[in-house]
Amino acid sequence: MSGYSKKNINQSLKFVYSDNNSLSVIFHDNDLLMGIVGEFNKNLKELEKISESNLYSRGNSILIKSSPKKNELIKNAIQFLASQFINNGSIESKDIVSSMDKFIINEKLKNNNVTDIIKTPKKSIIPRSEKQKNYVRALRQSDIIISAGPAGTGKTFLAVAVGLTMLLEKKIERIILSRPAVEAGERLGFLPGDMKEKVDPYLRPLYDSLYDLFDFEKIQRMIEIGDIEIAPLAFMRGRTLKNSFAILDEAQNATDMQIKMFLTRIGENSKIIINGDPTQIDLPNKNMSGLVKSKELLQHLSEISVVDFDHSDVVRHPLVSKIVKAYSEND
Repeated sequence: MSGYSKKNINQSLKFVYSDNNSLSVIFHDNDLLMGIVGEFNKNLKELEKISESNLYSRGNSILIKSSPKKNELIKNAIQFLASQFINNGSIESKDIVSSMDKFIINEKLKNNNVTDIIKTPKKSIIPRSEKQKNYVRALRQSDIIISAGPAGTGKTFLAVAVGLTMLLEKKIERIILSRPAVEAGERLGFLPGDMKEKVDPYLRPLYDSLYDLFDFEKIQRMIEIGDIEIAPLAFMRGRTLKNSFAILDEAQNATDMQIKMFLTRIGENSKIIINGDPTQIDLPNKNMSGLVKSKELLQHLSEISVVDFDHSDVVRHPLVSKIVKAYSEND
């Protein structure tokens, strides 16, 4: 399947336009058609959902019914997916998301509608829901942001992305990433190894977000020189954070006093972001969690933005949204 070229794709696909805002993609290669459509039309359904269009598999073709502009976006996405299939022999869910992201970003750049796009060295990121757009705007405009919602809604990833762009643009001097290192009290002494080995397993999701946005070696260098600091919440006490972008992740596992302590670290030209999922509290007494209380106490302050996500904002595997919804309805 290797050796992809533009010519290969043009020989395998034919695009036929009609007068009623529809576009037919005719496949000369049945394996390529099945790869793009997916088992039980899985890939086609996901592309249909992401693009908010009507897509139909008919014989050796895919029929697209949408606006002329969106038809072109989907055409480009199908060409992108075809190249992925020819190169890799398969198409993953992330490829379908990327296929639309790639061309939606280009379209927005053409129209100078770039307000919500986060441009990082590795990729450009588009908020996928209205709440995510509001969250990104809050990250850029407010001094303190508190967000709560289920896993997969982009709370940490979007915050890290905005923080990284601000650091590279020299609007801040450092990013500080923190979270409660050990559930129910941060008992680091019971873990083997030195301090880095003790806390790294709990901070791994923060590293993952960084590496997804910037080169591994450059992130490592930033950590070494202190431009990026990753530390457990317990180490924040007594500090004043100036020219910083500080994120407290997994805040549902921080107590009321710990969140208060973190919030009051804010100094000149700094932002504080508090993220958490109230449904995943690991503290022995769930009433100890300070996330919900901090929202209730502070949401009336104009300088503080509060964003509540729900299952409709989940951007991971489509099943994650359904799982979150099922558990929410059960609760």
